[in-house]
Order: sequence, then structure tokens, then C-alpha cells
Amino acid sequence: MKKLKCHCGQFKAEIRIDNLDKILRCNCSICKRKGAIMSMVKNEDFIIVEGEDKLSLYKFHTKVAKHYFCSICGIYTHHNPRSNPSMTGFNLGCIEDIDTFELEDIKINDGKNHPLDKN
Repeated sequence: MKKLKCHCGQFKAEIRIDNLDKILRCNCSICKRKGAIMSMVKNEDFIIVEGEDKLSLYKFHTKVAKHYFCSICGIYTHHNPRSNPSMTGFNLGCIEDIDTFELEDIKINDGKNHPLDKN
């Protein structure tokens, strides 16, 4: 179990995860701006413990993906991707015992050329 929190600590979640099988960055228009390194779990493995009322939701383009951030400190905490809304992507920088500068084998998700944007 990993503990996730925003910068100000008003939002907290627990993540049922043993190891980080998939570490990624995304090049879509929002992710390239926030620059977060992320991992994914099933929605039921991302448990909000405190501060759900402090979250703000941002949706754009197709309005399917849900991007959450703390309304107090502004930190991106997690999201539900449009390609698989049953999953939760979370910001590895919000987990105290993970140093994102030491992570290796970070995959790039090509959100810039998302298959759902093809005609």
C-alpha cells in the first residue's frame, strides 16, 4: 500500500500496489504541461482517504478523461484516462517514498496521437 498526498496535505489517498510495473509520461496537451511521471491502477485500488471535497476536476476536448488536482495547492494528484476510465493514473511525485528523479525505464504514452482522435 502506497500513500499519496498533494503538496498541502489536504488530499490523501491510498493505492493498493505492490510494484510499479508501468511508469510513464504522456505527451498529450495537458500532460506535457504538467510534466508528471505517472503509474496506473484499477479504480478500486485507488482509495481516497481524505479531502475529496478539496479536489477540482478538469475535463477538456472529448470531456471523457477526468483530471483531478487539489483546489488549495494546485497539485495534479490523479486522473481517469479516456482510453480506459476503469483505471486511475496517479502522480508518482505525490508519493513520499518515491524519488521520481531516480526512476528508470519511463515509457512515453503517445497521447498527442491518441487513437480516439483518429477519423
